[in-house]
Amino acid sequence: MQNGRDHTAWCHQTETAMTIEETLALITRYTRDYIDRFDSARLGELETFTLTDLLDRADPFLLRTANRGMAHDVIASILDAHFAFAREEPFGQFLEGLAIYVAEVTSEGHKSSTEGLDLELTREGVRYLVAIKSGPHWGNHSQYNDLRLRFRAAVHVLKQSSQTASVQPVLGICYGKFKTVNNGEYLKLGGQSFWHFVSGFPTLYMDMVEPIGYEAQKHDARYLLEKSSAYNRFTRDLIAEFCNPQGQIDWAKLVRFNSGNLPAARG
Repeated sequence: MQNGRDHTAWCHQTETAMTIEETLALITRYTRDYIDRFDSARLGELETFTLTDLLDRADPFLLRTANRGMAHDVIASILDAHFAFAREEPFGQFLEGLAIYVAEVTSEGHKSSTEGLDLELTREGVRYLVAIKSGPHWGNHSQYNDLRLRFRAAVHVLKQSSQTASVQPVLGICYGKFKTVNNGEYLKLGGQSFWHFVSGFPTLYMDMVEPIGYEAQKHDARYLLEKSSAYNRFTRDLIAEFCNPQGQIDWAKLVRFNSGNLPAARG
């Protein structure tokens, strides 16, 4: 327990005046606006990306072990890895931002101004200080220690204020299966419990998956068209630059381009 309170007290909250339908409509709008911005950035990158950009970030040795000589397969391996990585971080940021937004519209929460924390809200006389992480594998031992220090510092500052009787740090994780645990320093909420905490709706974690997926699919058509064009363009350029007259990939040339020494700097 923290401050003498049961660690399940967060769920005994006053009911939000907003219905689940109204909340899902706002989530849909938030998702649409975010994906509009995200897709604009992705499309802009596809239009300006070059074969040099692509090969500079590839591991040619890994490509050689996984590839039997098809130029299209080389390009697909690099682009697929790039797009997967490029999507993961922004989507994590999307989930973290969505959690703050949901808390704002349902629980009068607000984005925290404290470095390292994301959300603050007050419920039944308790001030909750929330650090939000998109998934369960968000940090190493050092990062967990840093979070503990940030929580301690924030609690210390708030304890100096006569307006705050009870403070509860929270580590909120957007997806994953967790037991709700209070380790004496912070309350750990994840998956269903976390979305229940920020919204007041125990089924929100399931209810919101469809509007998020629907908005993402609506934006896919144009992006997939541009992505296909990029695959074809880079395959054409790879053949022109790194294939011999017989159509075979010149792996030595590709490795030299990727990993050969730069000219020595002149003093």
